[in-house]
Amino acid sequence: MKWLLLCLLTGGMVGSASSLFLYGLDHVTDARLSHPWLLWLLPAGGALISWLYLKYGGAAAKGNNLLLEQSYEESEVRVPLRMGPLVLLGTWMTHLFGGSAGREGTAVQIGGSLADQAGRWFKLSSQQRRVILLCGISSGFGSVFGTPLAGAVFGIELIVRGRRWRYSALVPCLITSIVADQVTRAWGTAHAHYSIGIVPSLSVALLAKVIGASVLFGLAALVFSELTHFLKAWFARFLPYAPAKSFVGGITVIALVYLVGTRDYIGLGLPLITQSFHEAVSPIAFAWKTLFTSVTLGAGFQGGEVTPLFAIGSLLGSALAGFMHVSVPLLAAIGLISVFSGAANTPLACFVMGLELFGTEGALYLFIGCMVAWICSLHTGIYASQRIGGIKSRLLHMAIPQTIGNAKLRNPKG
Repeated sequence: MKWLLLCLLTGGMVGSASSLFLYGLDHVTDARLSHPWLLWLLPAGGALISWLYLKYGGAAAKGNNLLLEQSYEESEVRVPLRMGPLVLLGTWMTHLFGGSAGREGTAVQIGGSLADQAGRWFKLSSQQRRVILLCGISSGFGSVFGTPLAGAVFGIELIVRGRRWRYSALVPCLITSIVADQVTRAWGTAHAHYSIGIVPSLSVALLAKVIGASVLFGLAALVFSELTHFLKAWFARFLPYAPAKSFVGGITVIALVYLVGTRDYIGLGLPLITQSFHEAVSPIAFAWKTLFTSVTLGAGFQGGEVTPLFAIGSLLGSALAGFMHVSVPLLAAIGLISVFSGAANTPLACFVMGLELFGTEGALYLFIGCMVAWICSLHTGIYASQRIGGIKSRLLHMAIPQTIGNAKLRNPKG
């Protein structure tokens, strides 16, 4: 009864917070579209966000990595409640002024901070506190995308170490994620829907094309992760004062907008995803979205990576469909979840998300896409504190020459 009450309370708080976040996100996006001049305030807005984190953030400035460290039992620092309001305000400002970022990071941090606060109210032990923290991560992810089952698996899979799964946390994570999703919907929040179209009959030729495309999806995830990490390190090295770093990053995004000649690549990228499901897009579109998002996040703007990764994957899949003569919505759908699978190292959660978003008709292709992209993304990921190990490490040691396998790769704790 205690855990049921705790899951209901946490799910209710996170679901309400997600609804508020998505409501505000829609409004700031509409404001930016109605007032194009707001883009010119992006440098100042980024500097203000970074100053707020520098002044008041404390441990909250570590974002998702703080939640991961807590789950790995590496940190005694509690998740501060102010993490939620700070990332909420910071993400709204990022999207108001035209940064290219997502929303999952915000929802996960809000969920984690609220869940940790609930754990304090119920005076949980350290082990119980880690479980409720996973519930907060799951419910934040599930409620912001309308995929509660994927949210539950995501919270568990994100912190897996080798073969150690926290099976005991799966049921509370599932309950909390479902409650949060239902509360979000009860507040009238709607989620985007995309159609996979008519799934072609199974054939060797189609399987080969899907596998080939999935290899490219994994490499796209690898490029995105490495470029984002590189830019974060580069900005930190040459502009150690955080507000200055974000100011320069904002100027860079504005320069990219005028270099490309379009504003399509700023914001979440939802119109790009919609377009990618209806027609074969330009092969360069996914690369531009990758660059815009990596610069935005590398310069210290708030948000997440997942929705831009959805856009990158669906754009790449749509472009490849034209070359491979494959159904455009099918390959766009596979790309949408597969690039995220490779970047977040959560193939099972992404597969479940694919089933929730697109149905079971294309399950085989979705599963192949997630697994192949996950393997091909190598020892990298969007979360610096994530431990990559277990099955993936063994597969990579078998597939990669020993000299490469012994090289210093990202996330060496795997």
